[in-house]
Amino acid sequence: MPANIILKKGKEQSVRRYHPWIFSGAVASVNGNPSEGDVVDVFAWDKTYLATGHWAPGSIAVRIFSFTKCNPDHGFFRKRLEEAMAFRINAGIAGKPETTVWRLVHGEGDGLPGLIVDIYGSIAVMQAHTAGFWKIREMIAQLLPEVTGGLVTAVYDKSEGTLPFMARLNPSNGYLVGENGEPGAVVTENGYRFRVDWEKGQKTGFFIDQRDSRSLLSRYSNGRRVLNMFGYTGGFSVYAMKNAELVHTVDSSAAATALADENVKLNFGDDPRHHCYTTDAFTYLAGMEREYDLIILDPPAFAKHQTALNQALQGYRRLNALAIHKIRPGGLLFTFSCSQVVSRDDFRRSVFVAAANTGRNVRILHQTGQPADHPVNIYHPESEYLKGLILYIE
Repeated sequence: MPANIILKKGKEQSVRRYHPWIFSGAVASVNGNPSEGDVVDVFAWDKTYLATGHWAPGSIAVRIFSFTKCNPDHGFFRKRLEEAMAFRINAGIAGKPETTVWRLVHGEGDGLPGLIVDIYGSIAVMQAHTAGFWKIREMIAQLLPEVTGGLVTAVYDKSEGTLPFMARLNPSNGYLVGENGEPGAVVTENGYRFRVDWEKGQKTGFFIDQRDSRSLLSRYSNGRRVLNMFGYTGGFSVYAMKNAELVHTVDSSAAATALADENVKLNFGDDPRHHCYTTDAFTYLAGMEREYDLIILDPPAFAKHQTALNQALQGYRRLNALAIHKIRPGGLLFTFSCSQVVSRDDFRRSVFVAAANTGRNVRILHQTGQPADHPVNIYHPESEYLKGLILYIE
C-alpha cells in the first residue's frame, strides 16, 4: 500500500484545480515511510482522496500523475504513453517523413511530471528528472517500441545529469532497449538534415523546442546577414542558409561549432556563406561593428532556480542591449529565454529595458513559444518555459 500524504487545511485547493505539484509546506503529515520516488496517495485534511504521485523530500514534495484513484502499473503507464503518442499524431508531428525528430513525452504537459522522451529517428532518448520515473525507467523503455507502433527500436537513458543529486541514485547513461551501432544519427526536421549526438550533446542532443521559430526565421532571412549567437549545433543557421547573404554561428563550445559546420555541409555542402566562431557570446557582440541585420539570441537558461531570477534578468537586459545597439537599422532580432522561472512578462520587461537603454525604436513582430510536442498544461503555467520575441529595430 502506498504511503498517505495528508495536507494542511486549505492547501488542497490547488490540487482540486489540477495543479500537479504539492509543495512541502502544504503537507501536514505523512502516514508511512516513503522513500524518494515512491508512489504516494494524497488526501485533504478531512481524509478526502485527492491524487496519486511520486514522493520527494525536497521543496516539491509530490509530483502528481493522477487525480483519480489508480493502480500505477504497466497498463496505467502504457495508456499515458499511448495518449501522448496519439496527441503527436493528431497535432501533425509524429509520422511525417520530413520530420523524424520530435518530443514524445513532455513531463507535466503529458501528465507524466519528471519524464522526458525525445525521438530521433528510431531511437528514443529518455530523461528522468525524478527518482519516481528513474525507478520505473526499464518498464517505460520496454513500452516505447510498443506505443510507437515499432517506430522505436532502441531506448537510450540519459538521466545521469537530470536526477536530483541528493537522491544518491548513482545513475549511469546507457541503452535500456536495443543499441545504436555508432554515436548519434542523422535526422530530418522540415526536410533539413541534422547530425545529433545524444550521448555527448546538451539536453537530449538537439533543441527540438525551437522547430517553429526556426521555420519562422526562414521567412525573414532572405538576403540578410545573419548572426546566430549561442548557435550550438547550428539549427537556426541551417534554416537561415536557405536564402541569407551570409550566416555566422557563434558558440563557446568547439564541439558544438564543429557539429554546426557539419550540419550546414549536410544541407548546403561547402558553402562559403557560412562560418563558425568559437568564442564567448558577450565578447563577440561587444567587439563587432554594425555588420549584421538579423541576430538570433538563444542562450542557455540564465536561471534554473528562483534565487537566480534577478541575476538572470540582468543578463537578459545586458545581452539584448548589446544586440539592439549593434544591429543594423531595419534589422531583426530573434531573442529567447528558456528559463522556466523567468515569466513571459519578466522577459518582455527585460527586453523593453534593454531597448529603452539603446534609444532605438523597436517594434514587436511576433511573440513565440514552444511547439505542440512541448505542450503546456493549462493547469500548470510553469510548464510554459520557452518565450521568444521577434523584433524590428529601426
